[in-house]
Amino acid sequence: MPPTQAESVIKNIIREIGQECAAHGEIVSETLVAFMVKAVVLDPSNGFNTDRTLLKSDVQKLVKLCVSRLLDSKNPSLDTIKMQVYFDMNYTSREEFLEEHHRVVESRLSSVSREITDNRACVREELESLYRKIVSYVLLRSGLGSPTDIKIVREATAALQSVFPQAELGTFLTLSKKDKERQLKELTMIVTGIRLFNRDCGKGGEGIDDLPAILQEAIPVSTQHVDSQLEAVQDQAYRYTAILEKAAKNPLLSRELQPYMLKEALYNARQYEIFLQIILSDIITCAREVEMMIKQLGAQLEQLKMTVKSKTAVPTSQVFPIFIALSNVWTSFQDETVLISILSNLMTHLEPFLGAHELFFPEKVMQDLLDGVTVKTDMYRMKEHIEDRVNLADFRKLEWLFPETTANFDKLLIQYRGFCPYTFATTDGLLLPGNPAIGILKYKEKYYTFNTRDAAYSFAENPENYIDIIREKAKKNAELIQLLELHQQFETLIPCSQMKDVNKHYTKPITKCESSTQTDTHLLPPTIVRSYEWNEWELRRQAIKLANLRQKVTHSVQTDLSHMRRENCSQVYPSKDASTQSMTEGSSRVPRPQIYIAGLRGGKTKTTHGVKVNLTRAVDET
Repeated sequence: MPPTQAESVIKNIIREIGQECAAHGEIVSETLVAFMVKAVVLDPSNGFNTDRTLLKSDVQKLVKLCVSRLLDSKNPSLDTIKMQVYFDMNYTSREEFLEEHHRVVESRLSSVSREITDNRACVREELESLYRKIVSYVLLRSGLGSPTDIKIVREATAALQSVFPQAELGTFLTLSKKDKERQLKELTMIVTGIRLFNRDCGKGGEGIDDLPAILQEAIPVSTQHVDSQLEAVQDQAYRYTAILEKAAKNPLLSRELQPYMLKEALYNARQYEIFLQIILSDIITCAREVEMMIKQLGAQLEQLKMTVKSKTAVPTSQVFPIFIALSNVWTSFQDETVLISILSNLMTHLEPFLGAHELFFPEKVMQDLLDGVTVKTDMYRMKEHIEDRVNLADFRKLEWLFPETTANFDKLLIQYRGFCPYTFATTDGLLLPGNPAIGILKYKEKYYTFNTRDAAYSFAENPENYIDIIREKAKKNAELIQLLELHQQFETLIPCSQMKDVNKHYTKPITKCESSTQTDTHLLPPTIVRSYEWNEWELRRQAIKLANLRQKVTHSVQTDLSHMRRENCSQVYPSKDASTQSMTEGSSRVPRPQIYIAGLRGGKTKTTHGVKVNLTRAVDET
């Protein structure tokens, strides 16, 4: 059958089962019906073959069986499955809870934010209307009061005007949509910080609840309620376990108890206990976060007071970051309030899935069954066999882990939620907690604990046999798949919240580590006497020298020339050749004067007559 056709057939079967249950007055979710369909098909006693296509008769049989099991209101097994489905659909991690809460808040504010960012106000009336919308947005986003309360609106408006006067709306309207949204969020945080600071100073804070005080009161109440529920269900589980232990040794009593579905009731109690421990762990985490945030809030307010003091004006670069930090701390308080509310609501909705216990096992019946039985707690069972440890010499091919040889011993992911697999397989489904102190068996990269050393030795002889028995038992009781975390073996029945954990890497035991040691050369201070001499003749020589020195005197003389004198030196830099460059000498060529005087040597006459002839060439001829 093609996958799409198979999916269509399954959807039709689920729809038909839901309609049948609704006709009998029982409203069931599609998730519960789908889980029940797969659980019925897996149960070998129902005779379904998953390797062949379902015939029409098979479908009718499947619908009938599922409707019958879903309408059985007196079945602890059904209550456990309903509890698992409800918890799976409504529980997630802290981060995802808060992420979903923030997403819901954003979706509720999206219409108000869109009205502001898409606004094209021009006239005065429109600008005033836009400013009022911004005030409403700030109040809705901060969660500090109702935007319909006039006192709260006035206080928020005054705080907003101190950082964003109405005159700046024109600049705001010119921004892009993303910048407008960013500025709105920033204004919300600043206004929130201002109002919180005013509240601390006793000058405002109208409509602001004291969240730290509320949380400090609510968390202990929630913790106490979970503790009381946990104690009650653990006491119930201990009593069921004691009766089943007695029945395992008495076949006649075991047959008498079969109609009571005592094991199914034990599974129901253990599953509820596990869910309560998860919720309690989250509440404790909330308590730690709140304690840390109260210190942060006090520190931020103190820093703000020191910054502001009695100044009339403070630079925004100093106070705005503190206002924003104050707002973020308060948002964290709001988140923790939401988480506590969700966890308390979740726990309240899990309680109805325990109704079958009082119906099947009223106090009188329990007292009769417990006659002559010793009820042991999980802690008592562990202490009972704490000295019984596996001897490593008995196992050469198997690896055993112990607290002193494994660094992350407490963080290992134990199979079957830490219950003893040998006891479960050999007693037809009895859940006894394993004792890690006996030793943790590592088999095929998985880790197993046991309640006694004998159980550990027996399981180690043939682990695959007991693992197969547990798998077959889980097919008959589908609630064991989630209770014992058998998701990898039944991937078709994995809850939504466990899908991402199927292929997760298990924590590997740390049994080796790199280490180094360093030994000092001399641990104790040295006791060597350097002046010691063993040679007698050397000692005689030193004695004579000392004796001679007793008659010697050392003289020193100081003259006037040497008085208050000392050697002195100075450092100089050696001279070096240096030159500078000046202007170059230039000249121009001019005619050289040439004058010839004729007649100087005399002539025919006694008187000398000279003739001066200028032979100098003209300038333009040179």
